[in-house]
Amino acid sequence: MAENKKLCILQINKAYFPHIGGIETLVRTYARAFSQRSDAEMHVLVCQEKGKTAHETIEGVPVTRAGSLGTYFSCPLSFSFFRLFRKMSRNADVIIFHMPFPLGDLACLLSGFKGKVILMWHSDVVKQKKLLFFYKPILKRFLKRADVIITATQGHIDGSAFLPEFREKCTVIPYGIDTEKYRNAPLLPILTEKLHDQNAVKVFFAGRLVYYKGADVLLRAFEKTQGCELFIAGTGTLEEQLKAQAVQMNQRVHFLGVLSDEDMKSAFADCDIFVLPSVANSEAFGIVQLEAMVYGKPVINTALPTGVPHVSLDGVTGITVPPSDEKALSQAINTLAENKALREKYGTAAAERAEKEFSEEKVLERLFDTIKNKKGGKI
Repeated sequence: MAENKKLCILQINKAYFPHIGGIETLVRTYARAFSQRSDAEMHVLVCQEKGKTAHETIEGVPVTRAGSLGTYFSCPLSFSFFRLFRKMSRNADVIIFHMPFPLGDLACLLSGFKGKVILMWHSDVVKQKKLLFFYKPILKRFLKRADVIITATQGHIDGSAFLPEFREKCTVIPYGIDTEKYRNAPLLPILTEKLHDQNAVKVFFAGRLVYYKGADVLLRAFEKTQGCELFIAGTGTLEEQLKAQAVQMNQRVHFLGVLSDEDMKSAFADCDIFVLPSVANSEAFGIVQLEAMVYGKPVINTALPTGVPHVSLDGVTGITVPPSDEKALSQAINTLAENKALREKYGTAAAERAEKEFSEEKVLERLFDTIKNKKGGKI
């Protein structure tokens, strides 16, 4: 690449803002950050949920949404994506793929793209076993084609069914969080004002109410706790089932629904304990842990073979329990609820870890250096 030439980056994912999701938030963060650099330009190619191809500029970032017939097996069905990928990749020095996204893999392999390929590996295919049967040969070929594979933690590599074979290509760069933005946000005591017992310890869960988040396990565990009230933020397919499950706990469980960004920050800052009780490998990192840690809150998470227990550390910034173990989870909640000094100790360490290891500014600089300097392709 010529010394004064801007690095042309094409970012590929299923969806983009205003679609809400952890990966979509990262794609948006990377797109905004790199498009603002004087030495780079950024373009984004994603798919419509359903509908015709659309071109737009969002926050200064050119975004193309390929037309789609709909989503099947969690993957868009788009024929125009292949044509658009071939066209847009001609000018790209680097293409960043957010995995898993089978359509992106196939488009790249069929296009003959000769530049540099970066894979952001967020998770193995966990639930779509039928899709994986057909996708596996394509995926393995794409992993061989990749120049660099970036994971958020070492657990993503060690716990993957595919990455250990390509360990020499893997680089660990965590997800980042804008710690200054969180700490400077206007905060309100939105949990405290909902307490029935003003002396109760506030336990907080935030996430979609779907199978792998383990909210049902959390509710069963919460029946065995004392001196606490539980606050659940989020909606999902299991919402009514969970509300029915919580009826017997009467005023100790509060369902908050969907919170705004401002209210979510207030909830993290106002809680005493944050719990991420995920039970399946679909939970690959758990960015919500960082949101709690920024505010100095101890985290209870689960020992999944993913990146989850690498974010908040057992015995350092909180407590890690086995997945689906309601007895261990209730004991962890009781241990922290009964010991304010331990909560403060873990919380202080959590805030320090968030700043030192996960500061967004540092993470983005490491990511750009990796994209620009690692060998591979025509750079």
